[in-house]
Amino acid sequence: MERNPVRRGPALPEEAAPTRITVIDYDQEHYEERELRSAEECTQYVGKPTVTWVNVDGLADAEAVHRVGEYFGAHELIIEDVFQTEQRPKLDYERDQYLFFVMKMLQRGARGDIIVEQVSLLLKADAVVSFQEQIEVGDVFDPVRKRLRNQEGRIRSAGSDFLAYALLDAVVDGYFEVVEALGERADDLEEEFAAHPSAKTLPRLHALRRQLLVVRKATWPLREVVNALQRGSSPLIAAETAIYLRDVYDHIFDVIETVETLRDMVSGLLDIYLSGISYRLNEVMKVLTIIATIFIPLTFLVGVYGMNFDVMPLLRWHWGYYYIWTVMVLIVIGMLVYFRRRRWI
Repeated sequence: MERNPVRRGPALPEEAAPTRITVIDYDQEHYEERELRSAEECTQYVGKPTVTWVNVDGLADAEAVHRVGEYFGAHELIIEDVFQTEQRPKLDYERDQYLFFVMKMLQRGARGDIIVEQVSLLLKADAVVSFQEQIEVGDVFDPVRKRLRNQEGRIRSAGSDFLAYALLDAVVDGYFEVVEALGERADDLEEEFAAHPSAKTLPRLHALRRQLLVVRKATWPLREVVNALQRGSSPLIAAETAIYLRDVYDHIFDVIETVETLRDMVSGLLDIYLSGISYRLNEVMKVLTIIATIFIPLTFLVGVYGMNFDVMPLLRWHWGYYYIWTVMVLIVIGMLVYFRRRRWI
């Protein structure tokens, strides 16, 4: 049975916490990282002069998720969008209060599949709240956490908009890892089709096509989101950060181009496979047709001389049997020569 090439992440085990809330609060000289025991602890970080990153892992505890969103001023409809995990990447905003955008985080599974998880970001002037769909899947934000801990680059000296850019950039970098793995699989399938194509390869080819479609659905709408962020006039996005967002836009465009190239390559492999199957079928039908054509006159002769008449030419002749065999062999040879000259065989 073919494995599912795309999955939403593992089921939540009963013993695991349904929702985990972590917070990183920082500025150029101050850094604090901790896990919160309840959503109410978020209130102490609301309105602080530092930059706060609240990360909510898992949406099982709906009440906690609602409270976190309410503490940071998110509209009720925005919070509902957090729970709509099947929607396409999009951007929403509330005047100058916050920006809200949804994207798909893609990761490689241990079995070669793609784990799809929705990530929602709420950007405010002094905070970023991220909502992740699954708690047991993990994320691609570890490089961002490392930069914050070690004060690498300008992330600790920049505002919340730069933190949102860093998280978005980490998600897009994850796309490159997934696309690279799909490209390697496409190369392997191409070599396999060139060496010995078989029906067993076809399900793997269709699985690869579905995975490429998942990446395409995640990147095309996200390109419009990033384009709107870097071209928009929101005061929450500084001019310096818009430059970095243009770089993310270029990276997304590179991913899209690579995905389209791989899709064309997979479609070409499928056409080659179907053409090969059709060619082999035509060869088999040609051989069968030639055999049937050769036996048509032979069947006619034995049918005529198989009739129960007493008076028939050559019926009582001593050499009649050998004469008929000679005629049939000459007919076969003559037809084969004719087919050969017409280049039918």
